[in-house]
Amino acid sequence: MSVPDDPATPLRFNRVILKLSGESLADSGQRGISGEEVECIARQIKQAHESGCQIAVVIGGGNILRGAQFSGTHAIVQQATAHYMGMMATVINSMAMQDALESLGCTTRVMSAIAVDTVAEPFIRRRALRHLEKRRVVILAAGIGRPFVTTDTAAAQRALELGADAVLKATRVDGVYSEDPEKNPHAVLYESLTYAEVVEKNLRVMDATAIALCREHRVPILVFNFKHNGNIVRAVTGEPIGTWIGKRAV
Repeated sequence: MSVPDDPATPLRFNRVILKLSGESLADSGQRGISGEEVECIARQIKQAHESGCQIAVVIGGGNILRGAQFSGTHAIVQQATAHYMGMMATVINSMAMQDALESLGCTTRVMSAIAVDTVAEPFIRRRALRHLEKRRVVILAAGIGRPFVTTDTAAAQRALELGADAVLKATRVDGVYSEDPEKNPHAVLYESLTYAEVVEKNLRVMDATAIALCREHRVPILVFNFKHNGNIVRAVTGEPIGTWIGKRAV
């Protein structure tokens, strides 16, 4: 993997995992799927794909269902079942993104970690690599097919399996802050962090397992604001945006 040590060095990623939350597909503060939001993201992905970068996309399912809905004393759905339901939500989101991308002329494949053969291919690592090499956008649904594993961890896991140069974490804010910038307008935006600093400062970038996987295998993470039009292509082509998480230059 061609990973720079210095976040100030121009980046050029040949292959990335783009991690989107389910909420990114909905209108702000709403649930469900917004056609306008999906199309906006799809246009940015197409632009980034046309730069020459191979892109695999992991989308959460929180806009449709969150496991917390079924927690509590009177929960009638077991936690494991709720997680599988969440995986199905990611399949729905992936199908929406596939149609949006293909309406723009991108060739895509949805690959699912759980069997939904009518609407998606099974995730097979070698097949996914072949799709990427053939210049298809690959949309990875259903996490890793197991409950109690977040889509953040799934993104890190797939980055390792597919030899991605980085995980691009798309958010609604400009990067990683010292505090929630929506609650504290004086929160500090970090330009770069090491994996250790993310853990020590208890920064909610991705879940602990995802951070540990990226740290152990030296996969950098770039956290940036996808709401600024063009930022996805800026991320893959190396313009200095967001917060770089990884090894610093000595």
